[in-house]
Amino acid sequence: MNHNSSKYYGENGIHRVPLWRIGGFALNNTATNLYLFLMGYVAYYLGGFVGVATVTASSFAMMMRIWDGVTDPFIGFVVDKTNGRFGKNRPFMVSGNLILLTMSFVLFHVTHRLPENNTLRFGFFIVVAAVFYIGYTFQCVVTKSAQSCLTNDPKQRPLFAVFDGIYNTVLFTALAIVGASLMKKHTTPELDGILTTGFYHDMWLVTVVFSAIFTAIAVFSIAPKDRTEFFGTGKPVKVGLKDYWDTLRGNRAIQMLVVSASTDKLAASTKTSTVMIVLFGVLVGNYSLSGTLTGLVSIPGTLLLIFGVAGLATTLGQRKAMLIGSWGEIVVCGLLGVLWLIGDPTTMNGPGGALQWGYFTILYVVLSIAQVGFQGVAGNIVIPMTADCADYEVYRTGKYVPGMMGTLFSFVDKIVSSFAPMVAGLMFAMIGFKDQLPTASTPYSPSLRYVAVFLAYGMIILGCLCNVVALKFYPLTKEKMASIQEEVAAIKARAMQEAQPPA
Repeated sequence: MNHNSSKYYGENGIHRVPLWRIGGFALNNTATNLYLFLMGYVAYYLGGFVGVATVTASSFAMMMRIWDGVTDPFIGFVVDKTNGRFGKNRPFMVSGNLILLTMSFVLFHVTHRLPENNTLRFGFFIVVAAVFYIGYTFQCVVTKSAQSCLTNDPKQRPLFAVFDGIYNTVLFTALAIVGASLMKKHTTPELDGILTTGFYHDMWLVTVVFSAIFTAIAVFSIAPKDRTEFFGTGKPVKVGLKDYWDTLRGNRAIQMLVVSASTDKLAASTKTSTVMIVLFGVLVGNYSLSGTLTGLVSIPGTLLLIFGVAGLATTLGQRKAMLIGSWGEIVVCGLLGVLWLIGDPTTMNGPGGALQWGYFTILYVVLSIAQVGFQGVAGNIVIPMTADCADYEVYRTGKYVPGMMGTLFSFVDKIVSSFAPMVAGLMFAMIGFKDQLPTASTPYSPSLRYVAVFLAYGMIILGCLCNVVALKFYPLTKEKMASIQEEVAAIKARAMQEAQPPA
């Protein structure tokens, strides 16, 4: 081990990292989430400028998500074989972000300038989007693969989820406010609520600027740990495609984490921007209040997240923290669903469009704060848990394959969650919205209320119930991880001793 890395290691084989580097690297996930938020408006773009129907637009989102998942194992395979001058992870972070920037520009600035032929425009959009999602996978895989080389300290590893949760809460709060403001600015009555091209340009500009800044910070933060001596066994390991099947078949931890996280992601992803437009634009009567309320909920919700991850995960272990978060979300989402079904959401809309405080508003804010906290614990703890699964694979087989572990996880996760826009699109189509998704100007109907509430809260309850079942079979308890880290440290010590030249 060279002198530059020795300061990160303890005698027991635990290597740590300064806290600010964990916080800086967590921005890599935030950088890709910005693009995920931008693509949340793709159905409106396809309907308004490409001329495809609601179900087709929803099918496109599902198809691209599946494509994104299919490319994961191949890119993970390349990551595991990469260890050049700039490390294993940083090349994929930079190249991925550049692809995202370029392809997203083409998607939202070139497609509508093509000849007015729906087939031509849709085909062009599909091809460009396929390349876009390759860039997305490039950068996303590093969020998981670099976890195990960042730190293996069980008290430090969950702290990634704290930063990630804070960033995502702030990000989606800010984007909800920005999105609502831009929608108001760029929606014209003569276009029947269809967003103008100016909306997509402004959203793209916000996305690429902040994503590039976050990526640069993440690259700088991971740089000292993106070296061979921090990679699992401390030496390169040959990996073949056969190892994917062996890992999937034998690693019970990643199996159960995939089941838990993918169903959870499917459920959370059905709460699309359209669902929020229905809840606040149609049921409340003022969509701009969604941004106001998100801002009120975010700070106390984030504080609950910090307490949940820092308090629960570092003392009880990551498995128990996720279990507590899941049960909490089941209860809170059940109460929120009942509130929207039997309460009067219009009481939130006061004179002049100001937020009005009544029993509905108070209950909504309190329960939403609790949901943000519980969801933050259950959802954000997944990423550092994949690092535990990678360490478990070293313990189980002696192979360090973080790229495989991360992409194996995300492959199934994306395939399952890809059905979210299709589920939402089909449910809206079933109640009459076959050609165009509902907008803020859509008239109220009871069926619209039931569908929106189910997609917003009912699906999350189902996803969290899957979490609870899967975690019963997840083997990596706090005690088990302690013994695994001891064995991995011994494996690394033997590998480093073998690598030393004879005296």
